[in-house]
Amino acid sequence: MGRLFRNKGLVTIVAIAACLAILFFAFRYRVNKAINAISVPIATRTLESRKLIEEDDIKTVKVAYSMITSNVITNKENIIGKYVNYNTFIPEGSLFYDSAVVTWASMPDSTWSDIPEGDTIVSLAVNSQSTYGNSIYPGDKIDLYYQGSIGDNKFYGKLIEGITVLAVKDERGNHIFKKSADQNNAAALIFAVNEDMHLLLRKAIYLNGSVVPVPRNATYDAKTSIYKENTSAIVAYINRQSHDLKPETDVKGIEEITVTD
Repeated sequence: MGRLFRNKGLVTIVAIAACLAILFFAFRYRVNKAINAISVPIATRTLESRKLIEEDDIKTVKVAYSMITSNVITNKENIIGKYVNYNTFIPEGSLFYDSAVVTWASMPDSTWSDIPEGDTIVSLAVNSQSTYGNSIYPGDKIDLYYQGSIGDNKFYGKLIEGITVLAVKDERGNHIFKKSADQNNAAALIFAVNEDMHLLLRKAIYLNGSVVPVPRNATYDAKTSIYKENTSAIVAYINRQSHDLKPETDVKGIEEITVTD
C-alpha cells in the first residue's frame, strides 16, 4: 500500500478521478436541484393503439418539473396493465398522458366484446335530428319506433323497447362518449339484440319506412323485447314486405321473390 502512495503518477490519476467524480455528482445535484428534477416513466418502444402496456414497455428518467403538465402520468403503477387508447399511439421516448392510457373497460369496443351468447350487434344510422340534437350517448336506454306507410296512410308505433346503447359514432367512425364543445353529429347508434329482433330490425331498416330511436330516462327499466301492445300489425307489415332466406336459397330463388302489401 505504501508503494502505491509513493507512486506520484498513480496518486495524481486517482486524485483527478476523485475530483472529477465529486464535480460530476455535485454538478448533477445542483442541476437537479435547480430544475427540481422528477422521475417519470417514458415508453421504451413505440406502443400501438390498443396495446396492453407491460413493465418492459416502460423505463424511468428524470426531467425538469417544469416540463410536467397536469395530464402527465408520473407513477408507472398507474400505467402497467392498462391499454393504449384506441385513437392514438405512444412514440418511443414519449411521456405517458392520461388521454392515451385507459383501462379495458374504458375502451369503446369493449362494450360489445362481452355481449351475451346469441346476441348480434346492430348499427342504426341516425342524424342530429333523430338523436334529439345529439343527446343520446352510450349507456342510455332507448325504444325503437317504426314509421311507415300503406298507400296514402301513414302509421307510427313502438317496435322494440328497453335497448341499451353500447356506442355512438360520428360520420367519421369516431366514438362519441359525452357532449363536448367540439362534438360532431351522431351518425350511428350501436346496440345488441337477440337474433329474432336483429332479423326484424334488418327487415325494417331495408324497407321504405324509418326506424326511430326514442330516448328514455335513467330509471327506465324495461327489458329488451319486441313491444307486444299495438305492435303486431307493424310486425306483420314488416314481415309481409320481406322474405326470410333459408341457408339453401340460391340466386335463382332470390330472383323469384315477389313482395306485396
